[in-house]
Amino acid sequence: MTAPPPAPFAFLPLGAIIQTFLVGPSNLNIVQNFPSQSQYVSHNSPFFGETIGRVANRIAAGKINSLNGKEYALARNNGENALHGGDVGWGKRVWEGPTPVGVRKIEGLEGELEGGESVVFKLRSEHGDEGYPGTVDVSVVYTAGVQRVGEREVRVLGIEYEVRLVEGEEGVEETVVNVTNHSYFNLSGLPTIEGTEVTLCTSSYLPVDAGGIPTTSSTSSFPSVTANKPFTLGLTDPDIDDCFVVDPSLASSIPLDTRSSPLTKLVSAYHPATKIHFEALSTEPAFQFYTGKYIDVPEIVDGSLKVEARGARSGFCVEPSRYVNAVNVDEWRGQVVLKRGEVYGSRVVYKGWSDE
Repeated sequence: MTAPPPAPFAFLPLGAIIQTFLVGPSNLNIVQNFPSQSQYVSHNSPFFGETIGRVANRIAAGKINSLNGKEYALARNNGENALHGGDVGWGKRVWEGPTPVGVRKIEGLEGELEGGESVVFKLRSEHGDEGYPGTVDVSVVYTAGVQRVGEREVRVLGIEYEVRLVEGEEGVEETVVNVTNHSYFNLSGLPTIEGTEVTLCTSSYLPVDAGGIPTTSSTSSFPSVTANKPFTLGLTDPDIDDCFVVDPSLASSIPLDTRSSPLTKLVSAYHPATKIHFEALSTEPAFQFYTGKYIDVPEIVDGSLKVEARGARSGFCVEPSRYVNAVNVDEWRGQVVLKRGEVYGSRVVYKGWSDE
């Protein structure tokens, strides 16, 4: 008997992690991963595949200046700043799931989706979790399917986030939320992303200080990026770890739930050696594009199993999200402040296919 083909996507309860995303006739896994959940616990300092929360990216000086009429101190786990939800953010927690929830459409996706099998992961983040106020319930729904484009089979993964502030703590009527996925993509099948051709939908970005905190509420044009014009990732350059903004004119009018907004193709990528394409789309107003300079995962030897080391630029990230440090910037607060009775939501879509 012929073995059935491997499932194109796999997820883990730890961090609601995306563990595999197989593309092309060789079923190349285009996301950096570990074979077992325990190895994520011991070695995943780069956040491979994690669901990031309560707040993705950085919060200046590890402090929320004002929520519920008071300040909140957070773990400073990235120099002087708070990063990706703290020391034990949502990507380091074990979620409930995956629970099958039937076949779903991906709202806003153009073209017909075959399949649509979906699973949900759920987590309750308690009041005081990593210093954040309020108890919230969060869910992530993964929807997997295929689109046929001519002779090509495009594998599609939809991601839908929803967060609600639940009843509970006296004096807590609001909290802060910014959720994303932190997968690292590598289309080359080689140790680095060298040779990958990348196109961003925008060149507008948030200029930052040495710690990654925006220095102004205005965007600038990123020096080496032209919107919708491909550029090639080399062995060391361009070195990018910045928050790009889809439409700067909308900064103060982004809805807390972006799921009714159109899906925008944020990033497209292609590697000529493997002929594999990747696209990231989202309803979100911004995205962190990171070329993986700081990846440093040692080789793992576990009995007869050996997992290769991963070093600088072994993957690139596209992290759809709200603006960096938005809770502390008056013009941006509305993007991330979740009040009781409201719903935070967003949608992300990944696509992968091969020309072969």
